Amino acid sequence: MEEGIKELLEEKYLQYNSKNFIENDPVLIPHLFAKKEDIEIAGFLAATIAWGNRKSIIKNANSLMELMNGVPHEFILNYTNKDLRKFQLFVHRTFNGTDCTFFIQSLRNIYLKHHGLESAFTKGLKPNDLDIKNAIIHFRKLFIETKHQSRSEKHISDPEKNSSSKRLCMYLRWMVRNDKRGVDFGIWKKIKPLQLCLPLDIHTGNVSRKLGLLNRTQNDWKAVEEITQTLRQLDPNDPIKYDFSLFGIGVNKEI
Repeated sequence: MEEGIKELLEEKYLQYNSKNFIENDPVLIPHLFAKKEDIEIAGFLAATIAWGNRKSIIKNANSLMELMNGVPHEFILNYTNKDLRKFQLFVHRTFNGTDCTFFIQSLRNIYLKHHGLESAFTKGLKPNDLDIKNAIIHFRKLFIETKHQSRSEKHISDPEKNSSSKRLCMYLRWMVRNDKRGVDFGIWKKIKPLQLCLPLDIHTGNVSRKLGLLNRTQNDWKAVEEITQTLRQLDPNDPIKYDFSLFGIGVNKEI
């Protein structure tokens, strides 16, 4: 690793990990809420559709919150079949009304039968797990136990099939990291920040390769493991704080 890489990443972490970051990022959506369950549901749905143009993501995630009457947790627990029909018209890229309806139904199952989103992830962790792979795999199994069309499964990525699971890794970063800088929430306590994995996308992947942090050419789970292990050498307790650095450098074309 070249000299100065850690200094660069630390500098950019401090630059981009601020409240100014929120307004143009999907993390804005869970920041509209104060109740834990509202935050985690809003965050999950915003992360689910977090690909493509960020303005479009935020606009459509806001529409989802409006369809849930601005009270996601209460809506999930109490919606009627008539309420569900509103979601049939929702579209964000390939995520359509069928997918959306399934997600709402599955979230109800998660809260009624599996003690909520935090538990659905954390019960998948094994005692010696160094990362969140098993947590994601377990969550996915619970999520798809609700009746659905097979097309909807592609919106819940699977690291067992070597998916980078970027959006779920990002979501877990939001819920777990707690650095008091105002972006990530730190409301989940059973997963440690050191277990998080980098949300790997075209921006973070390309920057990681340019900086000599990642050798693997595909943006898949093997690459996630490689880059995460590299970042642990820079900060063993909070390696994914550098997501801000890599993403910010990439989006702003700084290298």
